[in-house]
Amino acid sequence: MRVMTTMLAHPERGEIRIAAVLQALADPVRLEIVRALARCEDGISCGLLDLGITASTLTHHVRTLREAGVVWVRPQGTSRISTLRRDDLDALFPGLLDGVLAARR
Repeated sequence: MRVMTTMLAHPERGEIRIAAVLQALADPVRLEIVRALARCEDGISCGLLDLGITASTLTHHVRTLREAGVVWVRPQGTSRISTLRRDDLDALFPGLLDGVLAARR
């Protein structure tokens, strides 16, 4: 069993840009990932997200969200757990995340 210990790079709160966040949220798959994370405050392992896409495609989408500052991804055992950066996003862009999550699918 391989335990993941590598920490991934995340932008600091002050480095998060609205253009990157909006671009990340514009993709329907990434929006579904964000909706799933909003329902689970403790985070979700990528392997538990059943979105009908390949593992490599899911990894790409989570990486895009991480690099934009939308999610935190941390190693936990053999998994990587993603959590929504709600506090950071709400502080930087008040109401944005609530509006995105409330929008019709």
